Amino acid sequence: MKDELLFPLIQNAKEKDQKAQTKLINVFWVDVFSFVMKKVRDENDADEITVNVFSKVLSKLDMYDPHFQFKTWILTIAQNTIIDFWRRKSRENQDPTENLDEVKNQFAKSPEELMISEEEQKKIIKTIESLDANYQDIIRLRFFEEKSIKEIAEELGISVANTKVRVMRAKKVLAELLKNNEFEDN
Repeated sequence: MKDELLFPLIQNAKEKDQKAQTKLINVFWVDVFSFVMKKVRDENDADEITVNVFSKVLSKLDMYDPHFQFKTWILTIAQNTIIDFWRRKSRENQDPTENLDEVKNQFAKSPEELMISEEEQKKIIKTIESLDANYQDIIRLRFFEEKSIKEIAEELGISVANTKVRVMRAKKVLAELLKNNEFEDN
């Protein structure tokens, strides 16, 4: 995309214009997804990472310096997100006996502690239920049924690009609501 078309699009996306944000995502999705796919070699992981990349891109658009190529800026965010992914993955793959004491302590929780974690879970479910029906469906399909972006698109009868945007927005709205509820309860 030529700079004279890209810069107004970026400006509109900064101003929270959803059509501009969607178009920006669609313009760069294949580049970012391909870049991520080369590094992680798993379509589901690449999908999830790419959604996270664009979530970060949209939330950090104010930080973009127009003196640099926009694509380079996005791919830098993608590279950092991939690094975070591999760090998290390596922590998950550590020797499972390393944290044996933590596991023992988890089973030794008091009834009060167990009740608190149940309350947290109920709060999250209640927050999800307060969302728009479209967001509820997206969250249920993506995180509870663990379906891929493509499977969700097929089930809901919408485009893959639209599905990606909806997943990203649903995550953002849910995170915001959970954050706000956390402060209200204290």
